[in-house]
Amino acid sequence: MSVKQERRDFIGIAFGAVAAVGGAFSLVAMKKTWDPLPSVKAAGFTTVDLSPMKDGEMRQVEWRKKPIFILKKDPNSPANDNRDIKIGNDRYTVVIGLCTHLGCIPEWKSSKNAFICACHGGEFDADGLNVFGPPPRPLDIPPFKIDGTKLVLGETGPEYNKLVGKA
Repeated sequence: MSVKQERRDFIGIAFGAVAAVGGAFSLVAMKKTWDPLPSVKAAGFTTVDLSPMKDGEMRQVEWRKKPIFILKKDPNSPANDNRDIKIGNDRYTVVIGLCTHLGCIPEWKSSKNAFICACHGGEFDADGLNVFGPPPRPLDIPPFKIDGTKLVLGETGPEYNKLVGKA
């Protein structure tokens, strides 16, 4: 083997090594651009402490720029095992507050014990089930997880998986 051949082999191996390292760095950089930013990940979860809520109280929070209705059901309210979230002895209705007809935001009317959509007259009962008007389906249940007395919106837990299978 001549000196020229050895030099050519060395240059080929060196070029291959540099190309492999450059390719690896490119792949790492591409993966980082595909991953969501930490601020976006943090915005994906909303934690709500349910312990201070009183019976019959309706609270509205925001999750991913959507209104979320949380209703602590009165002990005299009928139970709906297909849609109620149970924490201890308390039952809650948790739904995305967008009408399933055209996306309007219904209003909670405690006197009627219903969510009323003023745009087209749609009504949903306290469980979020469509009972009158044009809405084609019940209010959607957001993904959630129960952490003690806290509701973590945006994360799926066993309680959510159980409800989605029934609702």
